[in-house]
Amino acid sequence: MGTLNFMFPNSLLDGTCKIVALGDTKLRNSKQRTSCFDPLRVGDCTDHQKLYMGRKRGIVTNLKAVVDVDKRVESYGSSDVEGNESGNYDAIVIGSGIGGLVAGTQLAVKGAKVLVLEKYVIPGGSSGFYQKDGYTFDVGSSVMFGFSDKGNLNLITQALAAVGCKLEVIPDPTTVHFHLPNDLSVRIHREYDDFLEELVSKFPHEKEGIIKFYSECWKIFNSLNSLELKSLEEPIYLFGQFFKKPLECLTLAYYLPQNAGDIARKYIKDPGLLSFIDAECFIVSTVNALQTPMINASMVLCDRHFGGINYPVGGVGEIAKSLAKGLVDQGSQILYRANVTSIILDNGKAVGVKLSDGRKFYAKTTVSNATRWDTFGKLLKAENLPKEEENFQKAYVKAPSFLSIHMGVKADVLPPDTDCHHFTLEDDWTNLEKPYGSIFLSIPTVLDSSLAPEGQHILHIFTTSSIEDWEGLSRKDYEAKKELVAERIISRLEKTLFPGLKSSIVFKEVGTPKTHRRYLARDSGTYGPMPHGTPKGLLGMPFNTTAIDGLYCVGDSCFPGQGVIAVAFSGVMCAHRVAADLGFEKKSDFLDSALLRLLGWLRTLA
Repeated sequence: MGTLNFMFPNSLLDGTCKIVALGDTKLRNSKQRTSCFDPLRVGDCTDHQKLYMGRKRGIVTNLKAVVDVDKRVESYGSSDVEGNESGNYDAIVIGSGIGGLVAGTQLAVKGAKVLVLEKYVIPGGSSGFYQKDGYTFDVGSSVMFGFSDKGNLNLITQALAAVGCKLEVIPDPTTVHFHLPNDLSVRIHREYDDFLEELVSKFPHEKEGIIKFYSECWKIFNSLNSLELKSLEEPIYLFGQFFKKPLECLTLAYYLPQNAGDIARKYIKDPGLLSFIDAECFIVSTVNALQTPMINASMVLCDRHFGGINYPVGGVGEIAKSLAKGLVDQGSQILYRANVTSIILDNGKAVGVKLSDGRKFYAKTTVSNATRWDTFGKLLKAENLPKEEENFQKAYVKAPSFLSIHMGVKADVLPPDTDCHHFTLEDDWTNLEKPYGSIFLSIPTVLDSSLAPEGQHILHIFTTSSIEDWEGLSRKDYEAKKELVAERIISRLEKTLFPGLKSSIVFKEVGTPKTHRRYLARDSGTYGPMPHGTPKGLLGMPFNTTAIDGLYCVGDSCFPGQGVIAVAFSGVMCAHRVAADLGFEKKSDFLDSALLRLLGWLRTLA
């Protein structure tokens, strides 16, 4: 699942640029954190009053701004970002999701002058946070892939360290605990051998198939993990990696057009086990294994054991806040309450953006962290849709959004040693991909108790839901439907996992796809693309360059797709390609042209 909500040499982790693991120690009685701004809410425009009324100008971070966890912002920063007609920026980044922040910080570190424009009042997008009544809630999932201290696929760690950050983390001993039909219960242990032993104990007759399938995942992961990850659209880098690691590159090329479900069926026959692998892939991509690219699946199915899942002290929002601070520390800027409504073109080239308040900012390049549908349907006029975007929107559709329930509950409702993350599908495998069919649950206070008042836990429950299910309702009917659907979801968890759950609720707030659309500025509240049919692996996914000169895309609408580790990868690739085009990296115009034509042709094969 994209919301699960996703590398560099160990020497770079020395000094201040390191992750500090706290072992299994749970944080107790920590000082309650105060929001840098007023407490945020996840409600809809029909749920709550408009927030942060006042001057319409944006908020520019200075060194003490949004990234300071314990202190309220005293100054919104410099006032010189009122519009830049001279175009002194090297790059404008639209949106401060993880993909946009990684791209922006990577460019800033290379010496580029970057301006990040964020519609909301904090960074992070679906990896952001909000605070209410003493709780610090993660907006999306609290499962953080790519966040360890070893290898080359720990892309979140690399991005943070590149800007000199230091985050404390708590290792999660169980990535997710599956509760599935036919009383199938499987824990994804941090140690691979422990996970393998448990899965084989459930399907002893498929031991050989299990080992062979996950071994193929490891083959792909190890190939990726051996490479220095940069832009696949930059030929000097690409050819250099091929000559250094030809076997690994050929391995990845072989698996590029393949899907996890096809590989699994080469070795496994048991329908229950194949359905479990569908569930494994569903939390990566919101589709089943037959529609999940094998490379995507392998990245997360192995990273959880190689580096492990580590939770940042203070919540997932600390990652985005640290990246935002790092961006500013590098001499670039981030502007909040900056709602970009259009991309400015000059003779077919992207030269800047226009905000809803009329201000215009200009730059040599523009990077959109919006979805492809927002970028090419709203920020640019839909009638000028490039052919490659038409092809993309035929091959991929918008993945569903989510119904989210954030709750505070009395701690004693949870049994001792409760796992942090749960995935529940109680009765029928056919409901896996249906709206409200399966439920994902995060309990981050199992790891960091400081996120809730003493004696309480946070439950973040989410399940797939389409925005069409919430349109055309009166405010009264909308509120009633939210309560009805949430009550049904909570009742299912009470029956399956936690008896007495409903009576233990102290705080509850429900968000719908309309909430995600409003606060995350994502078309229909979607969490990224999913294939219209059965894809040929990752062949059809677009990269960072677009048909518009000077315009690049980043995030889950780009290769390699949904998930934190995937969008971080997208950000690294985008920054490298943009840096080459700006002259901060080596490039060859002749090789560039040839490679981009080749990649365009490969996408047509999908």
